[in-house]
Amino acid sequence: MGKYVLKRIGYMLLILVILSFLMYLIYNMIPYDRARALVEEQKAVFKNDPAGFEAAYQKFRHQLGLDRSVVFRYLNWLGLAPIDGVYDGILQGNLGWSFLYDKPAVEVLTSPMRNTVFINIFATILALGITLPLGIFCAVHRGGKRDTAIQIGTIVGYSIPSFIIAILFICLFAVLIPIFPVMGMKTPGSDYTGMRKFLDELYYMGLPLIVMTFSSLGGMTRYVRASMTEALSMDCIRTARAKGLREKIVIYSHAWRNALIPIITLIIGWFIGIFSGSLMIENIFGLNGMGSTYIYCLNNNDYEVVLILQMFYVALALLGNLIIDIAYGLADPRVRVTK
Repeated sequence: MGKYVLKRIGYMLLILVILSFLMYLIYNMIPYDRARALVEEQKAVFKNDPAGFEAAYQKFRHQLGLDRSVVFRYLNWLGLAPIDGVYDGILQGNLGWSFLYDKPAVEVLTSPMRNTVFINIFATILALGITLPLGIFCAVHRGGKRDTAIQIGTIVGYSIPSFIIAILFICLFAVLIPIFPVMGMKTPGSDYTGMRKFLDELYYMGLPLIVMTFSSLGGMTRYVRASMTEALSMDCIRTARAKGLREKIVIYSHAWRNALIPIITLIIGWFIGIFSGSLMIENIFGLNGMGSTYIYCLNNNDYEVVLILQMFYVALALLGNLIIDIAYGLADPRVRVTK
C-alpha cells in the first residue's frame, strides 16, 4: 500500500503541473492588460506626459513579466524563473497578489473559506445523518407504503433546483413565518465576540443550512437505497439469513459492509466538497464564501486569486480520489492494492 500511495502521489504531482500550465495558459489568453490597468489608475499624473505614461506602462509590464513569453511567466508564477534575479512564486510561498483587494490572495480567501467550511460541514453532517439511515430503511422495506412515499418525496426533492428550493424556503421561513433573516452574515451593526458571535452567525446561516440539507436529501437517499438494495440481494446475505443470524446483524454487519464501497465515494466526495463552495446558495443569501468570491474575482479580472482557487480545487480533487481508493481498501480487503 505504501508503494502504491507514493506512486499515486507522483502521478498527482505530474497531473497538477500539467493542469496548472493549461489553466495559466487559458487565463493569459483573456484580453486583459494588467499593466495598462495599473497605469490607468495613475493617469492623472501623466495627463500631459505621454512619454512618462509609456515609461510607467513598460515598467509595470517588466515587473509583471508581460514582456516575456507565457512559459517564462508560468515558471515565474511557480517560482522557478526570476525577474530581476528575484524568485518569488508559489514555491517561495507567494500564492499571488490580489489587485482587486490590494493584499495577498491567501488573506482574501481566509474568511470566505472559513464561512464555506462552516456552513457546508454542518449541511453535510446533517444530510448524511438523515440519508444514511433513511436509505437503509427504504432498502430493507423495499416496495412498502413507507418506501413508496419516501421515494416519491425524494424524486420531487431531487427534481427541484436548489435555487427554487431556496426561494420557496425564503417565502416560507423569512416572509410568511419570519423566523430567519433573508440574507447576510451577521446582525447589522453588531460587534459580538465569542459564543455570542458564533450563535449570531449560526442564526444567519440557519436558513441556507436548511436549504442545502434539504436539497441534498433526495439524491443521497436514492443513492444509499440503491446500494443497500443491491447488497441485500447478494448470495452471502441469503446465506447469512439461512444460518439464522438476527436481521440487524445481517443488515448492519453483512449487507452494510458490502454496500459501503459505492457509498464511500458519496461520503468522501461530500466532505471534500465542503471547501469548494456553494455558489448558488452563497449568492442567493449574500454569504461571503468561496463560490461568491470566485465569481466576484473572475468578473473583476482578479486572476491571481482565481488561479490559486483553481489550483486548490484541482489538488483537492486529486487528493480526494486518492483518499477514496485508500478507503476502498480499508472497507473491502478484496480491492486492496499492494503494488
